[in-house]
Amino acid sequence: MDVLQLMDEWGPEKVVCVSDRRTGMKGVLVIDNTARGMGKGGTRMSPHVTVAEIARLARVMTWKWAGVDLFFGGAKAGIVFDPSSPDKESALRAFARKLSNEVPREYVLGLDMGLTERDAAIVQDELSDRGAMMGAPAQLGGLPYDELGVTGYGVAEVADELVELHGKRVAVQGFGAVGAAAAKRFAELGAVVVAVSSVHGALVDADGLDVARLLALRGRFGDLAVKEYGDVRELGAELRVPCDVLVPAALQDVVDADLAGELDTALVVEGANLPTSVAAQEVLARRGITVVPDFVANAGGVIAAAFAMDARYSAFPVNPAVVLDAVSSKLRANAAHVVAEARTRGTTTHVAARELAQERVLAAMKLRGRVA
Repeated sequence: MDVLQLMDEWGPEKVVCVSDRRTGMKGVLVIDNTARGMGKGGTRMSPHVTVAEIARLARVMTWKWAGVDLFFGGAKAGIVFDPSSPDKESALRAFARKLSNEVPREYVLGLDMGLTERDAAIVQDELSDRGAMMGAPAQLGGLPYDELGVTGYGVAEVADELVELHGKRVAVQGFGAVGAAAAKRFAELGAVVVAVSSVHGALVDADGLDVARLLALRGRFGDLAVKEYGDVRELGAELRVPCDVLVPAALQDVVDADLAGELDTALVVEGANLPTSVAAQEVLARRGITVVPDFVANAGGVIAAAFAMDARYSAFPVNPAVVLDAVSSKLRANAAHVVAEARTRGTTTHVAARELAQERVLAAMKLRGRVA
Protein backbone atom coordinates (compact mmCIF):
# COMPACT_ATOMS: atom_id res chain seq x y z
CA MET A 1 0.00 0.00 0.00
CA ASP A 2 1.01 3.64 -0.48
CA VAL A 3 1.51 5.05 3.02
CA LEU A 4 1.13 8.58 1.68
CA GLN A 5 -2.51 7.81 0.92
CA LEU A 6 -3.14 7.44 4.66
CA MET A 7 -2.38 11.10 5.25
CA ASP A 8 -5.07 13.77 5.55
CA GLU A 9 -5.54 17.09 7.35
CA TRP A 10 -5.19 15.41 10.77
CA GLY A 11 -2.26 13.04 10.19
CA PRO A 12 -0.47 10.70 10.45
CA GLU A 13 2.54 12.85 11.26
CA LYS A 14 4.95 9.94 11.24
CA VAL A 15 4.91 6.29 10.12
CA VAL A 16 7.90 4.15 11.07
CA CYS A 17 8.26 0.58 9.79
CA VAL A 18 10.88 -1.72 11.31
CA SER A 19 12.08 -5.28 10.82
CA ASP A 20 14.54 -7.73 12.33
CA ARG A 21 16.11 -10.40 10.18
CA ARG A 22 17.09 -12.71 13.04
CA THR A 23 13.63 -13.05 14.62
CA GLY A 24 11.53 -12.38 11.53
CA MET A 25 9.78 -9.55 13.37
CA LYS A 26 8.12 -6.81 11.36
CA GLY A 27 6.46 -3.84 12.99
CA VAL A 28 5.02 -0.39 12.54
CA LEU A 29 4.53 2.73 14.62
CA VAL A 30 1.99 5.35 13.56
CA ILE A 31 2.04 8.73 15.29
CA ASP A 32 -1.18 10.33 14.15
CA ASN A 33 -1.53 13.78 15.72
CA THR A 34 0.47 15.41 18.53
CA ALA A 35 -1.20 18.82 18.68
CA ARG A 36 -2.43 18.10 22.22
CA GLY A 37 0.61 16.14 23.41
CA MET A 38 3.09 13.37 22.65
CA GLY A 39 1.91 10.15 21.04
CA LYS A 40 0.41 7.57 23.37
CA GLY A 41 -1.46 4.42 22.46
CA GLY A 42 -1.49 0.66 22.71
CA THR A 43 0.82 -1.81 21.02
CA ARG A 44 -0.61 -5.00 19.59
CA MET A 45 1.01 -8.23 18.42
CA SER A 46 -0.61 -10.44 15.82
CA PRO A 47 0.48 -12.28 12.67
CA HIS A 48 -2.13 -10.24 10.80
CA VAL A 49 -1.16 -6.67 11.76
CA THR A 50 -1.19 -4.21 8.84
CA VAL A 51 -0.06 -0.61 8.45
CA ALA A 52 -3.60 0.45 7.51
CA GLU A 53 -5.02 -1.19 10.63
CA ILE A 54 -2.53 0.54 12.93
CA ALA A 55 -3.10 3.89 11.22
CA ARG A 56 -6.84 3.51 11.67
CA LEU A 57 -6.40 2.71 15.36
CA ALA A 58 -3.95 5.59 15.84
CA ARG A 59 -6.66 7.94 14.56
CA VAL A 60 -9.09 6.46 17.08
CA MET A 61 -6.54 7.30 19.78
CA THR A 62 -6.40 10.91 18.59
CA TRP A 63 -10.15 11.22 19.09
CA LYS A 64 -10.10 9.18 22.30
CA TRP A 65 -7.56 11.42 24.05
CA ALA A 66 -9.35 14.55 22.88
CA GLY A 67 -12.74 13.03 23.69
CA VAL A 68 -11.83 12.61 27.36
CA ASP A 69 -9.98 15.98 27.27
CA LEU A 70 -6.58 14.60 28.29
CA PHE A 71 -3.40 15.98 26.84
CA PHE A 72 -1.75 13.27 24.79
CA GLY A 73 -1.71 12.65 21.06
CA GLY A 74 -3.01 9.72 19.04
CA ALA A 75 -0.57 6.93 18.23
CA LYS A 76 -0.53 3.16 17.86
CA ALA A 77 2.02 0.42 17.19
CA GLY A 78 1.80 -3.11 15.87
CA ILE A 79 4.11 -6.11 15.71
CA VAL A 80 3.62 -8.70 12.98
CA PHE A 81 4.34 -11.78 15.06
CA ASP A 82 2.54 -14.69 16.69
CA PRO A 83 2.13 -13.88 20.41
CA SER A 84 1.99 -17.61 21.19
CA SER A 85 5.44 -18.20 19.68
CA PRO A 86 8.25 -19.30 22.01
CA ASP A 87 10.30 -16.53 20.37
CA LYS A 88 7.89 -13.80 21.44
CA GLU A 89 10.31 -12.19 23.89
CA SER A 90 13.09 -11.99 21.30
CA ALA A 91 10.76 -10.39 18.77
CA LEU A 92 9.47 -7.92 21.36
CA ARG A 93 12.99 -6.93 22.40
CA ALA A 94 13.94 -6.46 18.75
CA PHE A 95 10.90 -4.26 18.16
CA ALA A 96 11.76 -2.09 21.17
CA ARG A 97 15.39 -1.71 20.04
CA LYS A 98 14.38 -0.71 16.52
CA LEU A 99 12.14 2.05 17.88
CA SER A 100 14.62 3.38 20.44
CA ASN A 101 14.83 6.68 18.53
CA GLU A 102 11.11 7.27 19.02
CA VAL A 103 10.47 5.51 22.36
CA PRO A 104 9.92 7.05 24.85
CA ARG A 105 10.62 10.57 23.55
CA GLU A 106 7.88 10.61 20.91
CA TYR A 107 5.80 7.55 21.76
CA VAL A 108 5.23 5.41 24.84
CA LEU A 109 4.08 1.83 24.27
CA GLY A 110 1.03 0.40 25.99
CA LEU A 111 -0.75 -2.94 26.23
CA ASP A 112 -3.10 -4.11 23.50
CA MET A 113 -4.03 -7.39 21.88
CA GLY A 114 -1.35 -10.07 22.23
CA LEU A 115 0.73 -8.32 24.91
CA THR A 116 0.73 -8.77 28.68
CA GLU A 117 2.01 -6.96 31.75
CA ARG A 118 5.17 -9.08 31.68
CA ASP A 119 5.75 -7.90 28.10
CA ALA A 120 5.67 -4.32 29.38
CA ALA A 121 8.35 -5.26 31.88
CA ILE A 122 10.44 -6.80 29.08
CA VAL A 123 10.31 -3.59 27.01
CA GLN A 124 11.28 -1.51 30.05
CA ASP A 125 14.21 -3.85 30.61
CA GLU A 126 15.33 -3.81 26.98
CA LEU A 127 15.41 -0.02 26.80
CA SER A 128 16.54 0.41 30.43
CA ASP A 129 13.74 2.91 30.84
CA ARG A 130 10.78 2.55 33.17
CA GLY A 131 8.94 5.12 31.10
CA ALA A 132 9.16 3.22 27.80
CA MET A 133 5.96 1.19 28.25
CA MET A 134 2.94 1.44 30.49
CA GLY A 135 1.07 -1.45 32.06
CA ALA A 136 3.95 -3.14 33.86
CA PRO A 137 3.25 -5.28 36.95
CA ALA A 138 2.66 -3.53 40.26
CA GLN A 139 5.83 -5.22 41.60
CA LEU A 140 7.80 -2.97 39.24
CA GLY A 141 5.93 0.17 40.20
CA GLY A 142 3.53 -0.01 37.29
CA LEU A 143 -0.23 0.39 37.18
CA PRO A 144 -1.50 -2.98 35.87
CA TYR A 145 -4.69 -1.61 34.33
CA ASP A 146 -5.49 -4.81 32.45
CA GLU A 147 -5.31 -6.70 35.74
CA LEU A 148 -7.55 -4.05 37.32
CA GLY A 149 -9.98 -4.29 34.39
CA VAL A 150 -10.30 -0.54 34.04
CA THR A 151 -11.57 -0.59 30.45
CA GLY A 152 -14.35 -3.08 31.12
CA TYR A 153 -15.14 -1.35 34.39
CA GLY A 154 -15.63 1.91 32.51
CA VAL A 155 -17.86 0.25 29.90
CA ALA A 156 -20.24 -0.93 32.62
CA GLU A 157 -20.18 2.46 34.36
CA VAL A 158 -21.17 4.16 31.10
CA ALA A 159 -24.08 1.75 30.63
CA ASP A 160 -25.26 2.37 34.17
CA GLU A 161 -25.22 6.12 33.58
CA LEU A 162 -27.57 5.80 30.60
CA VAL A 163 -29.73 2.83 31.71
CA GLU A 164 -29.98 2.13 35.45
CA LEU A 165 -28.64 -1.39 35.37
CA HIS A 166 -30.29 -3.16 38.28
CA GLY A 167 -32.28 -6.06 36.82
CA LYS A 168 -31.42 -5.17 33.21
CA ARG A 169 -30.31 -7.87 30.74
CA VAL A 170 -26.80 -7.49 29.33
CA ALA A 171 -25.07 -9.40 26.53
CA VAL A 172 -21.29 -9.23 26.15
CA GLN A 173 -19.50 -10.29 22.99
CA GLY A 174 -15.97 -11.25 23.95
CA PHE A 175 -14.69 -12.53 27.26
CA GLY A 176 -11.13 -11.24 27.15
CA ALA A 177 -9.69 -8.52 29.38
CA VAL A 178 -12.42 -6.01 28.49
CA GLY A 179 -15.43 -8.33 28.26
CA ALA A 180 -14.64 -10.23 31.44
CA ALA A 181 -14.06 -7.07 33.48
CA ALA A 182 -17.25 -5.56 32.07
CA ALA A 183 -19.27 -8.68 32.95
CA LYS A 184 -17.86 -8.59 36.49
CA ARG A 185 -18.84 -4.95 36.95
CA PHE A 186 -22.27 -5.48 35.35
CA ALA A 187 -22.97 -8.22 37.89
CA GLU A 188 -21.81 -5.98 40.75
CA LEU A 189 -24.21 -3.27 39.54
CA GLY A 190 -27.13 -5.70 39.64
CA ALA A 191 -27.46 -6.47 35.93
CA VAL A 192 -28.33 -9.93 34.61
CA VAL A 193 -25.67 -11.10 32.17
CA VAL A 194 -27.61 -13.21 29.66
CA ALA A 195 -24.84 -13.89 27.11
CA VAL A 196 -21.06 -13.92 26.70
CA SER A 197 -18.78 -15.33 24.05
CA SER A 198 -15.19 -16.11 23.18
CA VAL A 199 -13.56 -17.40 20.02
CA HIS A 200 -14.76 -20.89 21.05
CA GLY A 201 -18.48 -20.08 21.04
CA ALA A 202 -21.31 -18.29 22.82
CA LEU A 203 -23.18 -18.87 26.06
CA VAL A 204 -26.80 -17.71 26.28
CA ASP A 205 -29.16 -18.00 29.25
CA ALA A 206 -32.22 -15.77 29.50
CA ASP A 207 -32.28 -16.32 33.27
CA GLY A 208 -28.70 -15.13 33.63
CA LEU A 209 -25.27 -16.73 33.53
CA ASP A 210 -23.22 -17.41 36.63
CA VAL A 211 -20.64 -14.65 36.16
CA ALA A 212 -18.58 -15.62 39.21
CA ARG A 213 -18.26 -19.18 37.92
CA LEU A 214 -17.37 -17.93 34.44
CA LEU A 215 -14.65 -15.66 35.80
CA ALA A 216 -13.21 -18.52 37.82
CA LEU A 217 -13.19 -20.75 34.74
CA ARG A 218 -11.53 -17.98 32.70
CA GLY A 219 -8.78 -17.82 35.30
CA ARG A 220 -8.12 -21.53 34.76
CA PHE A 221 -8.91 -22.06 31.08
CA GLY A 222 -8.77 -18.66 29.37
CA ASP A 223 -10.93 -18.45 26.24
CA LEU A 224 -11.94 -22.09 26.71
CA ALA A 225 -13.98 -21.05 29.76
CA VAL A 226 -17.14 -20.97 27.65
CA LYS A 227 -16.71 -24.65 26.73
CA GLU A 228 -15.98 -25.59 30.33
CA TYR A 229 -19.15 -23.77 31.40
CA GLY A 230 -21.20 -25.91 29.00
CA ASP A 231 -24.04 -25.66 26.44
CA VAL A 232 -22.01 -23.63 23.96
CA ARG A 233 -23.80 -22.15 20.96
CA GLU A 234 -22.41 -20.89 17.68
CA LEU A 235 -20.78 -17.48 17.58
CA GLY A 236 -23.24 -14.71 16.83
CA ALA A 237 -25.92 -15.96 19.19
CA GLU A 238 -24.66 -13.53 21.83
CA LEU A 239 -25.32 -10.60 19.48
CA ARG A 240 -28.88 -11.59 18.65
CA VAL A 241 -30.17 -12.42 22.12
CA PRO A 242 -32.87 -10.00 23.38
CA CYS A 243 -31.27 -7.66 25.92
CA ASP A 244 -31.32 -4.14 27.30
CA VAL A 245 -27.60 -3.53 26.82
CA LEU A 246 -25.34 -5.06 24.18
CA VAL A 247 -21.56 -4.78 24.55
CA PRO A 248 -19.47 -5.74 21.51
CA ALA A 249 -16.09 -6.17 23.22
CA ALA A 250 -14.23 -8.45 20.82
CA LEU A 251 -13.05 -7.47 17.35
CA GLN A 252 -13.63 -4.53 15.01
CA ASP A 253 -16.24 -4.52 12.22
CA VAL A 254 -18.58 -7.11 13.76
CA VAL A 255 -21.86 -5.19 13.40
CA ASP A 256 -22.78 -4.27 9.82
CA ALA A 257 -25.97 -2.67 8.53
CA ASP A 258 -27.77 -6.00 8.16
CA LEU A 259 -27.01 -7.12 11.70
CA ALA A 260 -27.86 -3.66 13.03
CA GLY A 261 -31.36 -4.18 11.68
CA GLU A 262 -31.70 -7.41 13.70
CA LEU A 263 -30.36 -6.35 17.10
CA ASP A 264 -32.91 -6.59 19.91
CA THR A 265 -31.53 -4.09 22.40
CA ALA A 266 -32.01 -0.52 23.60
CA LEU A 267 -28.36 0.41 24.14
CA VAL A 268 -25.08 -0.58 22.47
CA VAL A 269 -21.92 0.23 24.40
CA GLU A 270 -18.83 -0.31 22.28
CA GLY A 271 -16.21 -2.09 24.36
CA ALA A 272 -14.03 -2.98 21.36
CA ASN A 273 -12.45 -0.51 18.97
CA LEU A 274 -14.46 0.07 15.76
CA PRO A 275 -17.02 -2.73 16.26
CA THR A 276 -19.79 -1.06 14.20
CA SER A 277 -19.71 0.20 10.63
CA VAL A 278 -20.86 3.71 9.70
CA ALA A 279 -23.86 2.18 7.92
CA ALA A 280 -24.71 0.16 11.04
CA GLN A 281 -24.51 3.28 13.20
CA GLU A 282 -27.02 5.03 10.93
CA VAL A 283 -29.38 2.03 11.03
CA LEU A 284 -29.21 1.89 14.82
CA ALA A 285 -29.89 5.62 15.08
CA ARG A 286 -32.95 5.31 12.86
CA ARG A 287 -34.21 2.44 15.03
CA GLY A 288 -33.84 4.57 18.17
CA ILE A 289 -31.06 2.41 19.62
CA THR A 290 -28.51 4.51 21.49
CA VAL A 291 -24.87 3.74 20.75
CA VAL A 292 -21.99 4.85 22.95
CA PRO A 293 -18.97 5.13 20.61
CA ASP A 294 -15.82 3.16 21.27
CA PHE A 295 -13.59 6.14 21.97
CA VAL A 296 -16.08 7.28 24.61
CA ALA A 297 -17.11 3.94 26.14
CA ASN A 298 -13.74 2.17 26.30
CA ALA A 299 -11.65 5.17 27.29
CA GLY A 300 -11.09 3.81 30.81
CA GLY A 301 -7.78 2.44 29.62
CA VAL A 302 -6.55 5.83 28.45
CA ILE A 303 -7.53 7.45 31.74
CA ALA A 304 -5.56 4.78 33.59
CA ALA A 305 -2.70 5.26 31.14
CA ALA A 306 -2.72 8.98 31.87
CA PHE A 307 -2.31 8.26 35.58
CA ALA A 308 0.48 5.80 34.77
CA MET A 309 2.21 8.31 32.48
CA ASP A 310 2.06 10.94 35.20
CA ALA A 311 3.71 8.56 37.68
CA ARG A 312 6.03 6.60 35.39
CA TYR A 313 9.24 7.91 37.01
CA SER A 314 7.79 8.33 40.48
CA ALA A 315 8.83 6.21 43.45
CA PHE A 316 5.23 6.26 44.67
CA PRO A 317 2.68 3.82 43.15
CA VAL A 318 -0.68 4.98 41.86
CA ASN A 319 -3.68 4.19 44.05
CA PRO A 320 -6.01 1.95 41.95
CA ALA A 321 -9.09 3.24 43.80
CA VAL A 322 -8.30 6.78 42.64
CA VAL A 323 -8.04 5.54 39.05
CA LEU A 324 -11.37 3.67 39.15
CA ASP A 325 -13.12 6.70 40.65
CA ALA A 326 -11.75 8.90 37.86
CA VAL A 327 -12.76 6.37 35.19
CA SER A 328 -16.31 6.25 36.54
CA SER A 329 -16.86 9.97 36.93
CA LYS A 330 -15.19 11.06 33.69
CA LEU A 331 -16.73 8.40 31.44
CA ARG A 332 -20.23 8.78 32.89
CA ALA A 333 -20.17 12.54 32.33
CA ASN A 334 -18.67 12.21 28.86
CA ALA A 335 -21.15 9.58 27.69
CA ALA A 336 -24.14 11.62 28.86
CA HIS A 337 -22.69 14.71 27.15
CA VAL A 338 -22.15 12.90 23.83
CA VAL A 339 -25.67 11.44 23.79
CA ALA A 340 -27.13 14.88 24.51
CA GLU A 341 -24.95 16.51 21.82
CA ALA A 342 -26.06 13.94 19.25
CA ARG A 343 -29.67 14.87 19.90
CA THR A 344 -28.89 18.59 19.71
CA ARG A 345 -26.85 18.28 16.52
CA GLY A 346 -29.23 15.79 14.90
CA THR A 347 -26.42 13.32 14.22
CA THR A 348 -25.35 9.86 15.29
CA THR A 349 -23.44 9.65 18.56
CA HIS A 350 -20.29 8.73 16.64
CA VAL A 351 -20.50 11.89 14.56
CA ALA A 352 -21.23 14.05 17.61
CA ALA A 353 -18.36 12.55 19.62
CA ARG A 354 -15.94 12.88 16.73
CA GLU A 355 -16.96 16.49 16.09
CA LEU A 356 -16.39 17.35 19.75
CA ALA A 357 -12.95 15.72 19.66
CA GLN A 358 -12.06 17.34 16.35
CA GLU A 359 -12.95 20.77 17.69
CA ARG A 360 -10.47 20.28 20.54
CA VAL A 361 -7.71 18.96 18.28
CA LEU A 362 -8.24 21.73 15.70
CA ALA A 363 -8.06 24.40 18.42
CA ALA A 364 -4.70 22.98 19.53
CA MET A 365 -3.42 22.81 15.95
CA LYS A 366 -4.34 26.47 15.40
CA LEU A 367 -2.67 27.59 18.62
CA ARG A 368 0.54 25.80 17.58
CA GLY A 369 0.41 27.37 14.12
CA ARG A 370 0.01 24.03 12.35
CA VAL A 371 -3.03 25.27 10.44
CA ALA A 372 -4.23 28.74 9.51
